Formats: sequence, C-alpha cells, structure tokens
Amino acid sequence: MMGHSHALSGVVGWMAVVPLLNKVDVLGINFELGSGEIIAGGLVCAGAALIPDLDHKSATITKTYGVFTETLGAFFNWAFGGHRNGTHSLLFALLLGGFAQLLVLWSELAAQIFVFLLIGIAFNGLGYGMEKNRVAAEFINALATAGITLALYSSGVDYSWLGLAAAYGCLLHYLGDIATQMGVPLLWPFWKYRFGQNIGFKTDGPVERKVITPMLTISIVLMSIYLFPWKELIPDL
Repeated sequence: MMGHSHALSGVVGWMAVVPLLNKVDVLGINFELGSGEIIAGGLVCAGAALIPDLDHKSATITKTYGVFTETLGAFFNWAFGGHRNGTHSLLFALLLGGFAQLLVLWSELAAQIFVFLLIGIAFNGLGYGMEKNRVAAEFINALATAGITLALYSSGVDYSWLGLAAAYGCLLHYLGDIATQMGVPLLWPFWKYRFGQNIGFKTDGPVERKVITPMLTISIVLMSIYLFPWKELIPDL
C-alpha cells in the first residue's frame, strides 16, 4: 500500500478499537480514552503505520525529516535485509512498541518528542505536503505538528499506552501490505515466507486508489461522528 493509505489505516484502526479499549486494563495499562486520546492515538497509529517502510529510500517516511530519516532508513534497510523484510515482521513491531514504552517509562519529554515525530510523519503520510516547495511544506508541517503536540500535552493526554499504539500501527501496516501482491514476512528472521504474496491487489492500483482510500476516508468521518461527544464539544448543537 502507498503511504497515504497506510496513514489512513492507522487512524481508522485506532478509532475502531477505542470503544473496545476505553476503561479497560491491558497489560497493566488503563485506557481512559477521551477526545484527546482519540486524536492523539489516531495520529500516533498513523505515524507508526508508516515506520515499517523506513527501509525504502523513496518512502514517504524516509523523506519526512530529510537527512535524519534518510540515514535511519539506510540503516534499517541494511539491518533488516532490504525492503519488506525485517521491518515487516512481528519482531519489528515488538521492538518498536517496546522502545516507545521504554521512552514513556524513562522520560515524559522523550515520549513527547517521539509523539511529535510520529505526528509529523502522520501528516506527511496523509498528504500535508507540497512537492513543488519542500521547504515551505516542511516548515508548515513542523508548525502544525508542534501546535497539535503542545495542545494534546496541555489537554492532559496520558501516553501510557504509547508502546501498544506504536506496535499496533505496525500491525496495521502489515495487514495493508498482506492485502497487496508482495505480501510480508511476518515471522522473519525465523521463516521468510511472505503472507499474502501474489494474492491481493496491486500497490497504487485502481483498487487502492478508487476503493481502499475512499473507504478509509469515509470510515474516519463516520467514526468521528460516532466517537466524539459533539454536544459537549459544541454545546449549541
């Protein structure tokens, strides 16, 4: 799948589990998911859903933070055996989730910086960029990302679930790629079989552009209507 589809699937995936997770304990983490957590979780999952493609030099995420993500992407490509190998495995999802959760336990500032990076990646993946003026696009992205990160922090969003959300975003990415013809090696490095290979639709083909992307977009709109307490947010409704 293309970057924008992965990012949209991250938002949809998070919103879909909010009713199931709200006020539930998972691995010792109590999910209290208000409006702030819905927005934060959706953006975190959207960003995390792009991270597995950091192993591709032309991917949306690899271009997001210039030399920083390009260098990191080159390392990931080398360390995980090229595109759609180790970064598309359950092991990688576990590593990313564990890393994010360690940041939460270690330092609130470190967790906020990670959230900032994920939100910026999410915006880039969702198409908030201008290819003809990358400098302006990156500047606007940074301002919007900083503003939203600060607003979420000021609203008291609790990121104790950050590790689970990051891992979940990766899993959503895998599901999207399993639905395409290349498939993914979920059990790498123990078994390199590609689940879904030669079965699904073509990446950036008519199915993705005309069916998948519109359906994901409509799902976000419908779930937003359902999940957010609009009468409390806008009392005059």
